[in-house]
Amino acid sequence: MRPNRPRRSALMGGDSGGPISPPRNSTKTFRRSVVVIGAGAFGGWSALQLQRKGAKVLLVDGWGPGNSRASSGGETRIIRATYGPSRTYTEMAARALRLWQENEERWKLKLLFRTGVLWMAGSDSSYEHASIPLLEQAGVKFEQLSTSESARRWPQINFDGVFGSIFEADSGYLLARRSCEVVLNAFVKEGGEYRQAHVVPGLIKANRLQGVSVAPGEMLEADAYVFACGSWLGKVFPFLATCITPTRQEVFFFGPAAGDSRFSDAQLPTWIDFGKRFYGIPGNDWRGLKVADDRRGITIDPTGMERVVSNEALAAARAYVDLRFPGMRGAPLVESRVCQYENSTDQNFLLDRHPEAQNVWIVGGGSGHGFKHGPVVGEMVRDAVLHLKAPPAEFALARLFKS
Repeated sequence: MRPNRPRRSALMGGDSGGPISPPRNSTKTFRRSVVVIGAGAFGGWSALQLQRKGAKVLLVDGWGPGNSRASSGGETRIIRATYGPSRTYTEMAARALRLWQENEERWKLKLLFRTGVLWMAGSDSSYEHASIPLLEQAGVKFEQLSTSESARRWPQINFDGVFGSIFEADSGYLLARRSCEVVLNAFVKEGGEYRQAHVVPGLIKANRLQGVSVAPGEMLEADAYVFACGSWLGKVFPFLATCITPTRQEVFFFGPAAGDSRFSDAQLPTWIDFGKRFYGIPGNDWRGLKVADDRRGITIDPTGMERVVSNEALAAARAYVDLRFPGMRGAPLVESRVCQYENSTDQNFLLDRHPEAQNVWIVGGGSGHGFKHGPVVGEMVRDAVLHLKAPPAEFALARLFKS
């Protein structure tokens, strides 16, 4: 009797070196086969951008795009370009805004809501001042507002303790879970393959990953592998456990009085209160005012964490609403959500090869500010995997292991 051996398959079958029809608006095609693990903001867009460049792509996720465990789940995410002295992120955000709009038009779907984003400065406004020239150079439409001018425009906000603002008129918020689903649907429609499965990396030999397991006895092989599995990166690759830290974050939706539209996205901008470390999104889709604390919570296990809000975090959010939005004082909690950030130790993204496997790319460290950048990160992953352009140096893994 022949011994049982794992079933191995080349991704999507066929010869990996033959020509294929070029995608529209492309001058060069690629037959490279790629497995992308993770269908969130980074993984989904990476798969789509690779597919559009002609690669053969399989996208795999354990629970589905924008699922309730994912950092890309939930209802909404902010898109803004104010990034202090960071030219890289400012330029990425400006391009992301254009790409979201272009794809909206392509798909004939509404995902981006231009409420404007109001960035409120604290007593130390050096971060905001550093943003101004970079916003100008990136072509981002914005205004510098005094506290009195901000209060005149948005009388429903109490600006005590705010020392000026930056208002990005074309920014706003994105639909989160919905966008992940739309990106997946576009990827499949454009020829990609999706599979829901638990992925386990195989052995690394001769500086290459030999494949990934997606089911008992089944291994998939490809030319390249992209691991965009967010909060699970440290579990998949233990050497990253000290570099990517999933933390508990809590989000609250407070309900305005009946008939009060002052806190809807028709009258209130999306906001970031940098001095108080809170941010929020105005009521949309008949949902309450979204409020979240940007400070990092406790370290968690994203798989098994019970997602029930704490009384302490609710009290802090309610105190903030009472201070900043007097017309919402005493408003009831109507929805809540427990999610997670999965920042790197220096808050920058990761986009680099695995140090021991040249056919493996690692992308992550995105939340809490990564969602907006999905289309651009996807382009960067595409260019890296297809050897078109190296990723930004500040996304390299080596920086996180310097003594």
